[in-house]
Amino acid sequence: MLIRLIILYLLLIPNREIKVLSYNIRYNNPNDGKDIWDNRKESIVDFINHEDFDFAGLQEVTFSQLQYIEDKLVNYSYHGVARDDGKQKGEFAPIFYNKNRYKLISGNTFWLSETPNTISVGWDASMERICTYALFEDKKSKRKFYVFNTHFDHIGVIARKKSAQLIIDYVNGLNENNFPVFITGDFNLNDNSDPIILIQKIFNDSNINLNKEDKLYNTFTGFKSDVISPRRIDYIFYSNIEMVSSTHVHLKTNRKRWASDHHPVIAIFN
Repeated sequence: MLIRLIILYLLLIPNREIKVLSYNIRYNNPNDGKDIWDNRKESIVDFINHEDFDFAGLQEVTFSQLQYIEDKLVNYSYHGVARDDGKQKGEFAPIFYNKNRYKLISGNTFWLSETPNTISVGWDASMERICTYALFEDKKSKRKFYVFNTHFDHIGVIARKKSAQLIIDYVNGLNENNFPVFITGDFNLNDNSDPIILIQKIFNDSNINLNKEDKLYNTFTGFKSDVISPRRIDYIFYSNIEMVSSTHVHLKTNRKRWASDHHPVIAIFN
C-alpha cells in the first residue's frame, strides 16, 4: 500500500518548467564607444538573475567577462573553455546552469573543424570556432538533459554547413538514451539557409513560427536602433521535450541603449 501511495504521489508531481536562454553578449571591445562592456554588463547580469534561467548558453564571452558574470550571478556555475587555447584565451561559449537545481554529470568542448578534439580552425572559417556541451541531472527529479552551445563562423560558408552536420553527429553519438536536448547559439545564418534547414529536419526550432514582419523577429541589431530586419541568426533548437513558449527579448541598458548587438532568445519547456 505504501509503495502504491509513493508511486501515485510521484505521478501527481507536475514537471517544473525549464527556461533556456541563448544570448550573444558581444565581446569586450574597447572600441564600442557608448556600447562598451562596462556600460552593458550590469543590465545583462540583472536580466539573467531576474529571469531565473535553468540553462543559459552565452556567446562571445571573454575571460574577463566570464569572471564578472560568474561573480555577479546568483546560484549559477558554468561549464566551458576558451577557443584559442582550450583554457582562458579567446572567446568562450559557456553554459551557465542553476547549480541549486542541476548537477553537472559530464561535458566537453569540441572545435568546429575536421579535427574537433584539437584546437583548430575548420574548413574556410576565419578563426577557431567551438561548441561546448554538457549533460545535466535535475537534483530532485533525476531527469537528465543535454545542452549544446555554439557560435558559428561569420565568413566560412563551408564551415557553417560542416559545423551544422558535426553538431548533429555529436548529439546522435552522445545521446543514446534520448534525453531532452537543447542547442543554443549564434549560428550566423538566416533561417532559410541550408545548414539551418538541415538542423530543423532533426531538431525543433523554438521560433520557427515567428512572423518575419514581427518586430521581435530579428535577433541581430549591431547596436542600431532599427530592430525590424530579417536577421534571425540566434536560435534555440530542441528535441525530446515539449515547448511551452518562446520569444526574442529587446533588452536595453539603463542608458536606453541595446544591452548587446544581439537580442536574447528565450524558450520555456515542460
